[in-house]
Amino acid sequence: MSSTNQELEVKFYLSDLPRLKASLEALGALLEQPRTHEINLRFDTPERILLNSGRLLRLRQDSAVRVTFKGPGSIVGGARLRQELEFTAGDFASAQAVFEALGFEVMMMYEKQRATYRLGTVLVTLDEMPYGSFAEIEGPDGESIQGAAHQLGLNWEQRVLDSYTMLFEQARAVLGFTFRDLSFANFSGSAVPPEILGVKPAD
Repeated sequence: MSSTNQELEVKFYLSDLPRLKASLEALGALLEQPRTHEINLRFDTPERILLNSGRLLRLRQDSAVRVTFKGPGSIVGGARLRQELEFTAGDFASAQAVFEALGFEVMMMYEKQRATYRLGTVLVTLDEMPYGSFAEIEGPDGESIQGAAHQLGLNWEQRVLDSYTMLFEQARAVLGFTFRDLSFANFSGSAVPPEILGVKPAD
């Protein structure tokens, strides 16, 4: 999250994550967070008030416990812009209990493996999702993000503006999945071609 409490980012579907990792290292990108397993809980009311208004309330466990709110998105400079407010909490279970006491419920769990690099003014994350690998580039403006994508040999025209949960809904609709959670266990043994997600490899 930036100091402006806004997030401007794009994603790219990858056919070869290790190759992009090697490109980052060759460019001198700094490793800010080694490959870390994330558990994310997305909360909403029973009426799905947050989902229906394009907002998100999330509790994440990675190297710390993080509480995040995101507002509705818009497209700026070819990237997705959202308000983002985030802070760390002391205990994952206690934070979940507070949300549930306020009337929120877990609408889904999703997980990933993520490594984060800094390349100039942008952050590049390498994300291993249950349905495939992605790079996410976050920066101060669309020009910086597009420049980093070009440095990394990523096809800008194949950028992804949808969230990981939106891509999950796409796959669930096409493949008829009935499970709620975007977990590695649920996708075990299930290869998901990029066309099912509505994306194309950018590398």
